[in-house]
Amino acid sequence: MPRVPVSRRFFLKSAGVAAASFGVVPPFLLRTAYAQNPAASKNRPILIAIFQRGAADGISMVVPFGDPHYASLRPQIALPSPLRGGGETTLDLDGYFGLHPALSSLKPIYDAGHLAMVQAVGSPDNTRSHFDAQDYMESGAPGNKSVSDGWLNRYMQTDPRPKGSAPFRAIAMSTNMPRSLLGPAPALAMTKIQDFDVRGNQGRAPGNSNSEIYSAFESMWHNETFDAMKMLKDANPTRFQPENGAIYPSQPFSQSLLQIAQIIKADVGLEVAFADLSGWDTHANQGSVAGQLSNRLREFGDGIAALYRDLGDRMRNVVIVTMTEFGRSIKQNGSGGTDHGHASALFMAGGPVKGGKVYGKWPGLGPNQLFEGRDLALTTDFRDVFAEILTKHMQTADVAKVFPGYTPRQSLGIL
Repeated sequence: MPRVPVSRRFFLKSAGVAAASFGVVPPFLLRTAYAQNPAASKNRPILIAIFQRGAADGISMVVPFGDPHYASLRPQIALPSPLRGGGETTLDLDGYFGLHPALSSLKPIYDAGHLAMVQAVGSPDNTRSHFDAQDYMESGAPGNKSVSDGWLNRYMQTDPRPKGSAPFRAIAMSTNMPRSLLGPAPALAMTKIQDFDVRGNQGRAPGNSNSEIYSAFESMWHNETFDAMKMLKDANPTRFQPENGAIYPSQPFSQSLLQIAQIIKADVGLEVAFADLSGWDTHANQGSVAGQLSNRLREFGDGIAALYRDLGDRMRNVVIVTMTEFGRSIKQNGSGGTDHGHASALFMAGGPVKGGKVYGKWPGLGPNQLFEGRDLALTTDFRDVFAEILTKHMQTADVAKVFPGYTPRQSLGIL
């Protein structure tokens, strides 16, 4: 039987490769070999960014039970105040704010002073479009659709420290490269560490073996791709099992965090990791202590708590930050859910974090305090938080190059 030539189009359709955003700028993503200083790697600052896609309800995550308007605005879905006693209630943080009980696994980190929340945070752009709001947050340029690269990629472009572009400097545990990491700086997207390879899959053209597909791929793209594959195989991150009694839930989000921990332990040069969790668009049947939102929050909180426990002393150099494109409406709707809103809440955890505190100015939930009469008003621009992380943790010299059109404000003091 005659052999079928391997074309670029055929290869991309039939070979499985979990590698860098090849659909965007293939030749530039793995340009140079990685020469790592093992001693320095143990003290390298690391940022783990987690996107809650779908607009998470910030006032159900970080509950303002002390606000006199809160309970009446949500007669079915408000979280019970810890001051009431009896049954499962909000977990008191400071006498005014509390955690949703589904996030109980995060409470010990808060009590230890290494988990902080920012309330009434988000984008100054007032769009209620998921697509636009996510794009603005990941580009780091609210309201500006002309920005093509992501804020995390621009951080890597402007950071003066790199000595060459390490192939594993930035990794997204994702099928596709997230908007945050798009750009000319090297970044990789993979769903599983063990799948970071070239392999033929079922249904390949007759006569084309894996070795032929591999050779065809090698001729299409730079050899550095294969250096990266070999490096990861040699490092073998999957040999690192959870430590310190950490138990990761079986859901894909938590398994992504497990693999991020493995890559950190493998010391292959990771600085930025990205993961996301969808399913926060709770228009109906949101629930209170139990229900749709509670289930998603438990998956979210238990995954982060497992990652924190697993990394143990390594967390001294790690900051975890969460984000969501916008919050939910303050009043519940007729379907027992919430509609698209404005400001929300985010979490920061890690050794450098000055936790045990809810940051941000609380705008209140009174009729005259709501944004457009229906939503939590914004008091903290998300870029204020991201900029503090980049300057104080990642040691970025000029955040103005990372966030176009943004003027840095006074630090929140979280780091």
